[in-house]
Amino acid sequence: MHITIVTDAWFPQVNGVVRTLSTVGEHLTEMGNNVTFITPNDFRTVPCPTYPEIRLALLPDRKMANLIESAQPSAIHIATEGPLGHAARAYCIRRKLPFTTAYHTKFPEYVRARTLIPISWSYAVMRRFHGRSQGVMVATDSLRRELEHWGIRNVKSWTRGVDIDLFHPQPSILDLPRPISMYVGRVAVEKNIGAFLSLDTAGTKVVVGDGPQREELARKHPDTVFVGSKSGEDLARHYASADVFVFPSRTDTFGLVLIEAMACGVPVAAYPVAGPLDVVGESGAGVLDEDLAKAVEGALLIDRRVPREHALGFTWEHCAEMFLENLAPFGPDDRKTAPRDAA
Repeated sequence: MHITIVTDAWFPQVNGVVRTLSTVGEHLTEMGNNVTFITPNDFRTVPCPTYPEIRLALLPDRKMANLIESAQPSAIHIATEGPLGHAARAYCIRRKLPFTTAYHTKFPEYVRARTLIPISWSYAVMRRFHGRSQGVMVATDSLRRELEHWGIRNVKSWTRGVDIDLFHPQPSILDLPRPISMYVGRVAVEKNIGAFLSLDTAGTKVVVGDGPQREELARKHPDTVFVGSKSGEDLARHYASADVFVFPSRTDTFGLVLIEAMACGVPVAAYPVAGPLDVVGESGAGVLDEDLAKAVEGALLIDRRVPREHALGFTWEHCAEMFLENLAPFGPDDRKTAPRDAA
């Protein structure tokens, strides 16, 4: 199958969306599919307000049409709701082509964290964007229920995976007072990192990642160790150096970092919200509690073999297979208006 994936999130960004799409693309190719990504790197861009490392495409409609037609896809997936996502959606609607979408990020909650815009207004925008999709792919059952509550229908399950060969238990590389409580991810207000750093817990708090809130949090919490962004083996070694992985976010749709940490044998402490409820749940691989300090305390007692074993149930192969099953390939009638030779 010739698959075109349109995404506003792409390298050099480092986040769960980019890692998910790039990894799934690799597995789809290994399965014999032809995958084309249309990303901000194909367009003139401007920095996103408050997120300068995120680039937004300028007036992408005409070039979007050319890129899709050059790719000659037999299925189109729109991964994000940014300028490229809107341009691809408009193209598909004009050409009467089926397409699928995904809900990776809780934009309404993120917007609310920065402005006074009511969540209901933002969900109205999301409802319109995804309303014409043949399938809205989401990572968890909790998120499916949330979207259905806001009137977004035709939701399909699409789990996530982890590279268990890269992320695995190994000796610590951090010579810091124990226990080490670690957060990995973007350092931004919607991640609620301040709730973690404000905890009165023993040992050392470590933040792995970068983002617009790093400087502010470093000033407020001078005892916290900020090591910046890490990737590959270096990231895996940092995960494995932790005694507990603290996930303070209340708005993530999944939390890929949760299974990466567990694959390294690190138990999780988090709030009982969508994401941790689905990924950790009652597996025994972590503790979910509205009292985050209590969750940290309980997670430190967990045998490190338990989270590792739980993480082995998440594979990228299964993730890619689900993605493929959720796609909406062009039918005979669609081919009459589809890009030429879209087979």
